[in-house]
Amino acid sequence: MLKTRTSSRSGAKIAMGLALLLLAGCGTQVPSGYHGVKYFSFGDGTEMGRIYPEGFQWHMPWNNMYLYNTRISENQESLTVLSSDGATVNLEISLWHRPIINKLDSLQITVGPDYYNVIIAPALRGDARRIAGRYTPEELYSSKRDSMALALLESLRSMMADKFIEIENVIFRDVGLPKRISDAINEKLAAEQAAQQMKFILDRERQEAERKRIEAQGIADFQKIVSTGLSPMLLQWKGIEATERLAASPNSKIVVVGNAKDGLPLILGGGN
Repeated sequence: MLKTRTSSRSGAKIAMGLALLLLAGCGTQVPSGYHGVKYFSFGDGTEMGRIYPEGFQWHMPWNNMYLYNTRISENQESLTVLSSDGATVNLEISLWHRPIINKLDSLQITVGPDYYNVIIAPALRGDARRIAGRYTPEELYSSKRDSMALALLESLRSMMADKFIEIENVIFRDVGLPKRISDAINEKLAAEQAAQQMKFILDRERQEAERKRIEAQGIADFQKIVSTGLSPMLLQWKGIEATERLAASPNSKIVVVGNAKDGLPLILGGGN
């Protein structure tokens, strides 16, 4: 009797374990930041028109749930390209992208979860080489890097518009040139900086010379005005006015009124 009960308990445990395994196989956990597309193995295949969100999604064990990371993803590419003059240039590129959530079912039946390696990477590599061929090494190294990144971004967006993929941004992290070319570019940039500095110094000296010229002209004009306006009669009148004010002041003084050459009084002594 005891043996029978033990056998029954063991059988119940086995049955429970099988049930748990069956239940575990009847669903898929969709992680955070992911969405799922269901595939019916014995039905119509990919379920169109329904995208499954995060969380545990039930399905029969013989069906599948394909998961897609729908957050912005970054992929980096290291490419060797040729510039317009045939120089070898190494590019380090970062691409930000993500699939369009409500089009995951269409992406599933046309490309699949490995869409980056299937369609984005080949387009990125080919377009980067094509666009880089428009520019000289100097332009790629300095002034045209942003223009090239923008041209690549617009081209990829155009190509991926009907592929159910969003291209967020393209960034050129580094542009590597042969040493002889980078040295020549750096020397040229240094010479341009020195020329700009010299131009600034010359402009500043010209401005200072102009300031001094204007100042000297102002002094000359002032002297001319003063010398023209000071007549002997005016000087005599100003002297008489000053003598009158001194005579009226309480300070001790001796005023001798004479007939000097300038006609002005002579003041002797002063103070209290």
